[in-house]
Amino acid sequence: MPSETVVLTDQETLADLGTFFARARSIDDGAIMVQGAGSALALYVPVLYPENLGDPVPTILGMRAIALETPAKVAGIYPLSALTDRLARMDGTALELIMPPAEVSASWAGRSVPRGGWELLATIDDDALISRANDGMSAVAQALPENAGKPVLATVRSRIWSTPMSGIAPQLNVQMPLGIAFGAQTLGFLRPGATSTLFGSGPWLRLSSTGGHILARQGGILG
Repeated sequence: MPSETVVLTDQETLADLGTFFARARSIDDGAIMVQGAGSALALYVPVLYPENLGDPVPTILGMRAIALETPAKVAGIYPLSALTDRLARMDGTALELIMPPAEVSASWAGRSVPRGGWELLATIDDDALISRANDGMSAVAQALPENAGKPVLATVRSRIWSTPMSGIAPQLNVQMPLGIAFGAQTLGFLRPGATSTLFGSGPWLRLSSTGGHILARQGGILG
C-alpha cells in the first residue's frame, strides 16, 4: 500500500515547499497532485485549465520535484490548503509530512503527462519570459472591472493566458500560450539572467527552468 507520509531532507526543503504552496495558492487555491516513488516526489499544481468539455483553453500545470530523505510510495490528489496547513503545523525539527486523510477530484489531473519522448525545441532567456509574464499580469489587471467576481476573473484570465506568445523562439512551429510564462514566473521558477529549455512530446510542451517545470497541452479536457 502507498505510504501516507514522506520524509523531507532538511528544513530548507520544508521552507521552500511552503513558499511553493503559497505561490501555487495565489494562482488556484484548489488541488495539488502528489506522485512519488523511491526518493523523489513530484508535485503538480494547476495554472490554467478548461472548465468545460470542448473549451479551447489549454491545460497548463506547474511541477516541482523534490528529493526525499527515505524512499516512499505515495500518489493522490489533495486540497492544497490542507497540505499547507499540515506543513505549517510541523515544528522546527519535524521533517515528516503526512498526507491529508481525504482526496479530492480535479479535472486537470486527468491529463496524462508524457514520461518520455521529449524532444529539445529551444532555449529561451528567462528575462524574456519574465517580461511577457509581467505584461500579461498588467493586461489582466487592466481588463478587470472594479469589484469583478470570480467568474469574470476566470474568463479574463483564460482569454489572456491562452494567447500565444509572439517573438519567443520564432523559429518554432508550435505556439506557446502566455500562461506558460505566467506560471513559471508566479511559481518562482525563473531567474533573471538565466535560461530555460523548451521540450515537446506529442501535443505537450515542457518548459524546464531553474526552479521547476511548466507543462502545457492545447485545448479540451479530454485526451
